[in-house]
Amino acid sequence: MGSQDARRRTATAPWISALVLAAAVCLTVPSSATAAQTADPAPRAAHGRTLDAPTVSDRPFVEIRRYDAPEASQGVAVDSEFFYAVGNRRIAKYERETGAKVKEWQGEADGPVIHLNSCVVIEASLVCAHSNHPGVPMLSSIEIWNTDTLEHTESISFGIYEGSLTWAIPQDGSWWLNFAHYGNESGTPGKGSEWTSLIQFDANWHRQAGYAYPVELIERLTPNSLSGGNWSADGRLYVTGHDEAEIYVLELPAMGSVLRWVETIPAPMHGQAWVFDPKDDATVWGLVRSERQVVVGTRR
Repeated sequence: MGSQDARRRTATAPWISALVLAAAVCLTVPSSATAAQTADPAPRAAHGRTLDAPTVSDRPFVEIRRYDAPEASQGVAVDSEFFYAVGNRRIAKYERETGAKVKEWQGEADGPVIHLNSCVVIEASLVCAHSNHPGVPMLSSIEIWNTDTLEHTESISFGIYEGSLTWAIPQDGSWWLNFAHYGNESGTPGKGSEWTSLIQFDANWHRQAGYAYPVELIERLTPNSLSGGNWSADGRLYVTGHDEAEIYVLELPAMGSVLRWVETIPAPMHGQAWVFDPKDDATVWGLVRSERQVVVGTRR
């Protein structure tokens, strides 16, 4: 790296310094709760059920464009000029206008990057959730790249924490991280998909709150979990599963610890990680993983 690149990283990433304080938080599960778990990974209604069934929106996200992107197996991020197709160990930068690839980063097969999940562009940084999925015990970290050069700039490790990190997104001065669990061989024995949780941190990585997902939503997704999530301009959390062509709209509860599932929106992407378009919050970018394509959808 030259001095110019070093200055660029220093100038564009002051907010990232707070991330260095991460990974010091650890929870202890009460022994009574541990004893209550069984080897059966099927979700149980321990979280309680939603009183009002979620509605299915009559305003779906409708496909308006697709791009070929062979790296697109995990997620996509986007800024005003480019989109970033994300695979387990690959990130490729493409022009929005033409779909031409302009740059690529690829990790070594035996390197420290194992399973990238969702990514989000913040200033000049691509902030990505990362885990050792399908490894057990589950390990999680946040990995950061410079969007201009695709040079890896920073790593923040959570180690063995609450599960397998699938997204890390900012909102109103907080960070919201989703730690997934799975009801199959990639899961922790005795902890099925119902152990997936959303955790709020402040800017200094002190835990502020934690939430579980409605059992009805977990039952819809099991044995998989939640892969993508973003806060909308309407103040609600929009999330996706592993394969389903749907976005689930959630709200923070007025009481208790379970998120409220209020709406389901049909969408052209098939699960996985996705983002709202920074130019238009009625437009989403996601994947059709089976085709290795990035798909763009908008609400009519």
